[in-house]
Amino acid sequence: MRSFLLLIIIGILSACKGKREENQVTTLSDDSLLTRVQYQTFRYFWDNAEPVSGLARERTHLDNDYPMNDRNVITTGGSGFGLMAILVGIERGFVGRDEAVQRFIHIVNYLDTADRFHGAWPHWLYGETGKVKPFSPKDDGGDIVETAFLMQGLLTVREYFKNGNEREKNLAEKIDKLWREVEWNWYTNGKKVLYWHWSPKYGWEMNFPIGGYNECLIAYVLAASSPTFPVAPEVYHEGWARGGAIKTNRVYYDLPTILDHYEHADDPVGPLFWAHYSFLGLDPRNLKDQYADYWTLNRNHSLIHYRYCVDNPKKFEGYGANCWGLTSSYSMNGYAAHYPTNDLGVISPTAALSSFPYTPDESLQFLRFLYSPERDSLIGIYGPFDAFSFHHRWMRPHYLAIDQGPIPVMIENHRTGLLWRLFMGAPEIQNGLKKLGFTF
Repeated sequence: MRSFLLLIIIGILSACKGKREENQVTTLSDDSLLTRVQYQTFRYFWDNAEPVSGLARERTHLDNDYPMNDRNVITTGGSGFGLMAILVGIERGFVGRDEAVQRFIHIVNYLDTADRFHGAWPHWLYGETGKVKPFSPKDDGGDIVETAFLMQGLLTVREYFKNGNEREKNLAEKIDKLWREVEWNWYTNGKKVLYWHWSPKYGWEMNFPIGGYNECLIAYVLAASSPTFPVAPEVYHEGWARGGAIKTNRVYYDLPTILDHYEHADDPVGPLFWAHYSFLGLDPRNLKDQYADYWTLNRNHSLIHYRYCVDNPKKFEGYGANCWGLTSSYSMNGYAAHYPTNDLGVISPTAALSSFPYTPDESLQFLRFLYSPERDSLIGIYGPFDAFSFHHRWMRPHYLAIDQGPIPVMIENHRTGLLWRLFMGAPEIQNGLKKLGFTF
């Protein structure tokens, strides 16, 4: 009888504790809620790091429904996002500076010995060995786009510590060595365009030139900025901008789309990660060239997604002013690219949350909606799960590094501009942007 009463008391106390936590979320200030989601997503890269390398696991499934040998696969691009998230962690007091420096030193030493191909890392590495894990059958060599995402993070770390104590200056010097070893001009294959992949076995057989607007602007900026293996400006203008054909007069949801996102006229905008990945470090607020005002470009892109979800032409359950944002993420059908003309009824939290700089009011509406107590099943130890669909009654407790990483970084850029200020402070980046005709 006493044991039964004890269980009842424990149950009541647990319920009260849960209720208090729910009320705490409901009554948190906007700033406190932003800090909470930053802390949770930071933990993906700090507590959940692959143990040998200290870098970001490609994916983490809390229900363990993936092969054991995939659990320690590193994503190089997602690790670049994670490096910036750790800087947020230092600034927000989630981790001590000295402890973070030790982690960064460990990571940089690992990257120096991991597989590289003309200075570029592959998309994936086996964490235990630093050897390439092919992303696809012929993608077993250098990936210049993932390398750009990683280097964006590394240079931001360099700028943060370059005037620090002796240990921190040594870290900055090691990063500088890695930066100088990337052979950006090799990835032109002698042409006026960057090619995404090169393999020591298959050479240029993947034949994937990077052009037209997408997430890859940062690769061209870094390639032009390199102090050792730079590309000429015409690689950017003829390859990326396609001789000016990147510009468009298309209007969608009453907003100019500005740049040609796809070759197909029925796809006026792409997934929202295009407004995030290159702009974790590149500050779009005053960034302009002959093709675009990048603040207007990214704000319009985000607002188009918002307006589309409010309009909800396919009548998906849950879409609206409080629940919006489409990007590449998990779905009922596996990984998929979500955007207005390829909408499966799946909302990806990173889309709206990483758009905070562009749509602060609309993103805050979504954040409040997502963190309401009645939707706590959508939140886990590392923040919002990757994607969900009210319409299809679908959600999995799964995370992807490339989706978690932009959340704390872009929220910090919204709050303080920290990562923008650091990356844009790098002298080589300023020179490279000027070389390509940017003002900033």
